[in-house]
Amino acid sequence: MAVEAPERRAVRPRPSGTIAYFSMEMALRPELPTYAGGLGVLAGDLLRSAADLGLPMVGITLLHRQGYFAQRLGPDGEQREEAAAWSPDDWLQTTGARCRVQVEGRPVTVRAWRHDVEGIDGARVPVFLLDTDVPENGDRDRRLTDVLYGGDDRYRLAQEVVLGIGGVRMLRALGYTDVRRYHLNEGHSALLALELFAEEIARTPERPAEAAQRVKRACVFTTHTPVPAGHDQFPLTLVRAVLGQSALDTLRILGCCEASLNMTEVALELSHYVNGVARRHGEVSRTMFPGYPIGSITNGVHSVTWAAPAFRALYDRFIPDWRRNSFALRYACAIPLDDVRLAHAEAKARLVEEVNAATGAGFDRHHLTLAWARRATGYKRPALLLHDPERLVRIARRHGPLQIVFAGKAHPRDEPGKAAIRAVLAAARTLPPVVKVVYLPNYAVRLARLFTAGVDVWVNSPKPPYEASGTSGMKAAHNGVPSLSVLDGWWWEGAVEGVTGWSIGSCQRAETGERTDAEDAAELYRILDEHVAPLYHAGGSGWTELMRSTIALNASFFNSQRMLEEYIAQAYRDA
Repeated sequence: MAVEAPERRAVRPRPSGTIAYFSMEMALRPELPTYAGGLGVLAGDLLRSAADLGLPMVGITLLHRQGYFAQRLGPDGEQREEAAAWSPDDWLQTTGARCRVQVEGRPVTVRAWRHDVEGIDGARVPVFLLDTDVPENGDRDRRLTDVLYGGDDRYRLAQEVVLGIGGVRMLRALGYTDVRRYHLNEGHSALLALELFAEEIARTPERPAEAAQRVKRACVFTTHTPVPAGHDQFPLTLVRAVLGQSALDTLRILGCCEASLNMTEVALELSHYVNGVARRHGEVSRTMFPGYPIGSITNGVHSVTWAAPAFRALYDRFIPDWRRNSFALRYACAIPLDDVRLAHAEAKARLVEEVNAATGAGFDRHHLTLAWARRATGYKRPALLLHDPERLVRIARRHGPLQIVFAGKAHPRDEPGKAAIRAVLAAARTLPPVVKVVYLPNYAVRLARLFTAGVDVWVNSPKPPYEASGTSGMKAAHNGVPSLSVLDGWWWEGAVEGVTGWSIGSCQRAETGERTDAEDAAELYRILDEHVAPLYHAGGSGWTELMRSTIALNASFFNSQRMLEEYIAQAYRDA
């Protein structure tokens, strides 16, 4: 019997004018390698929800002709990177719009390609992808937008000139005269504030302080990382060479450029609203950047995108309004348990088929299956689950076979991340058949959809407090998959012990960060041994009840519709 959900929650009054959303990466379609990971996937989900809500928004990003990279894993676990080339003509529309920016004193021509994100009722959010591969530019400048997060500091700064300064100029070239808010998704686009200031100071050259305040009222900044190395910084000699002395002088007038150019500090200084991406991350950010009023809006994921086909059909049957009202997933608590179980069985069968076709590992759809899948980097600790292989084997022999699927790319310059991949594969080679471990390369949206729907438990093992939010567990929750996670990021808010999953470590220890890998691994194994495996193998309804409550409590809140409505209420409203 379908649940009649109440009318969709009243959305806060819409802001007047258009919101321009800037992000270095955006996951627009699975076929387009214009994203590296969670930041880009989040951007795509926000744009999809904007289209669903009919919000006047436009997206600005770069066209990465070589993508991020295609990942190849050698027999020894060594990651190799290859270009992920694609053809924009196959997926995007040309616009004919052009603008110019200055890079190292040279004029660089930028053109825009268009992709429309379509909402549930047909509303569209246009996204413009900026491209310097035009005949007017020299060979070096034609490559400026090719590789996402590639090259050296000079290349990265030049890309940020194209995104920030070029993005504003392109909006003008496209006829966007009503932009009221500029949303900076991370600091990569912070130079847009410099261009806005140039526009304002041209109108009132005698009142620079007022011009700066007008820029500040227009800008919104979302910071995503509590890791200091994640905030772009450039030496002043490089800033002078790439941007020119005049731009450097302007940045100094704005109080944004002293020992170096820190893009996060530019965005903090010139935005009227700043937020972290989870409550805990907001606290950490206020510690990192004292003196700035940093709030928090917890991330969410696009419900229709991340619910697997079997679960979409399930929700259509029992919660007819869920596609327009993600909060209606609260009523998943009334879905019959057998229907939840069957939907998961279908999703798990698809994952097992994919794993076996790719690896020949012989996964079994009846065995307890765990996943660790996200960017491979040191603080995310991918190898924690295999810290004590002998303990893992004992658990499997006591309760039943275990299957673990890993995936994730390490940045080409992240040697600790690459070492972590090697460590996972080295440990996997020592395990007997009762614990099967695979590492699938090229983790991206297509694989993420299979993983987050098809596994039984989603594992997240970051070193606190370095997980800003994390969204993969939210995607899993949309498919009834509980999390087994260190208390950090979104899990501070989503964890209901034994109801939506299990937590590794206490709140107090997570706050202080006083925890070792060995301690966290031991806690993980204890939970797996005492709670997860026994419940999974017990039979009866206990496991399916856990899945259903995960949907009702976590999917209903940690979605991008709720997230966007918070941005409308807190960040996009008229300042």
